[in-house]
Parts: sequence; structure tokens; C-alpha cells
Amino acid sequence: MILLTTIARVADGLPLAASIQEDEQSGRDLQPYHSQAKQLLRKLTAQSPDRCTLEAEDMNFHYLMAQGVCYLCLCENSFPKKLAFAYLEDLHNEFYDQYRRKVSSATRPYSFIEFDTYIQKAKKTYIDSRTRRNLGSIHSELQDVQRIMVANIEDVLQRGESLSALDTKASNLSSLSKKYRSDAKYLNTRSTYAKVAAVAVFFITLIIYLRFWWL
Repeated sequence: MILLTTIARVADGLPLAASIQEDEQSGRDLQPYHSQAKQLLRKLTAQSPDRCTLEAEDMNFHYLMAQGVCYLCLCENSFPKKLAFAYLEDLHNEFYDQYRRKVSSATRPYSFIEFDTYIQKAKKTYIDSRTRRNLGSIHSELQDVQRIMVANIEDVLQRGESLSALDTKASNLSSLSKKYRSDAKYLNTRSTYAKVAAVAVFFITLIIYLRFWWL
């Protein structure tokens, strides 16, 4: 289930539109998650990863950044990540189509609160079990071309670690992994050459020995 959706401007974290599931409908208190979402949006910068999943106990925050706007949703951790990001892509396409010329000039929070109508419609589409199965089969065939960062929201918010720093760490690990594979390939190549050279020396020695023996 998608419990909370917020759209905000990346430059200053200004919320532009939002939709939140009523407590009685969701059966849980969403206020702490709403506060975490606000803190997270204030921490995002243009250097943060474009896509990220933040684990929050039995929930997941997913966000997508595009054209200076962040689209964030809170889902139960059983909700498929691919569907969550497909939902955010859907919101981005519609929101950008309607408000791309107005985002930079917005000065008050929730300037586009009327977009909640579309959010509710999209959310219903992605939660509906039959549609969810159909979308799942479609999106399972798509290859995600961008890395999706996964982190713990408590670490990000309480320790003050920026998402750009997490992205840097991930990039460093990726570089180290590539270096390791390169070194391993080099060592394997050297080992192969050494084996070939040993065999060649053996046969040359044998040929020389046989030649002088029969002479």
C-alpha cells in the first residue's frame, strides 16, 4: 500500500503537492513518517542520487528526482519497489506536463495541492490488485538503467549523513569492485602465461634431450 506521497522542489525543499492516507484507513499513526519525509526533503540536493530507497522499520521511503523536483512516497515494505518507482515516474510525467513552467515561481507551500486529485487516481491504479499484477508483469521485463540506492533513513536523518555522501561511498565501492575484477583478470592471465611457458620449456628441453641422445 502507498501511504504517503509528497512532491517538493529540490532547491529548497518547498512542498508543492501532497497526499496522505487517513490514519483510520491505514490503521497506523503516520505522523512520525510525515516528519521524516519533511526532514529528508530538506536534506536532498542536486548532487543526491536520482533514485533512492530508504528503509524505515517496516516501511520504505522511495524517491525519484527529475527536473529539479522530488517525488517521494511511503510504502509498506511488501510493496514492490519496481511498482513504487513506476508510480513515481507516472506522477513525474503528469506533474511536469502540468506545472513545469510554474515550479520555479512557486512561493508558498502546496501551491499545487489540486494535484492531489491525480495522485489519488494514480495511487488507486497502482494499489488495485488486478492492475498491480498486470503492471508487475510489465515492469518486471524492464531493465532499470539507473542504480537505486538503498539506505536506512535513521542513519541519514539522525547521523546527518548526506545522501550525496552515500552515493560517493557506493561509487567508491563500485570502483574498488572494478579494480578487484581487473586485478583478478590480470593475475589469471599471468597464471595462464606461466603455465604455457612451463609447458613450452618442458617440450623444448625434451626435444633438445632427444636430439642429442640419438646423436
